[in-house]
Amino acid sequence: MENLNSLYKWLDLEGVFVFDRRLPFSKKDSKATTLKLKPPYETWGIFLDKKRLKTKAEEKSAMLHECGHYATGATHEVNSPFDLVAKHEYKADKWAVERALSVDELDDAVAEGHTEIWDLAEYFGVTEDFMRKAVCWYTYGNLATELYF
Repeated sequence: MENLNSLYKWLDLEGVFVFDRRLPFSKKDSKATTLKLKPPYETWGIFLDKKRLKTKAEEKSAMLHECGHYATGATHEVNSPFDLVAKHEYKADKWAVERALSVDELDDAVAEGHTEIWDLAEYFGVTEDFMRKAVCWYTYGNLATELYF
């Protein structure tokens, strides 16, 4: 199971900058954004709006997702077509779920009696939305939570 401190340490070792700041062009409800600067810099930055991240579970879930953008290289221009944005969001979410917990860890948690989404989310320290994605990924092989919940 991944924890928040290890994510921050990993990003530091990778040379990714993490900022507690909302970007002026991000959506009003955006809590985090990942940017890759164009050559010659090749620098990455993750911007968190910690004022909007009310809990550690929200911060961890947001960081996992943004790390997914970095790790997979799934970033896009601000005004990219919806299908490209959706594809990149999916890749980031898939990476985040696999980094956060394994199928064996999920199975062990369920075997210990953590069978409700809210309980699993608390156990793994993530949001319920993130946990739904994890359950979908490891149960159905996709992230289509709207089909199962």
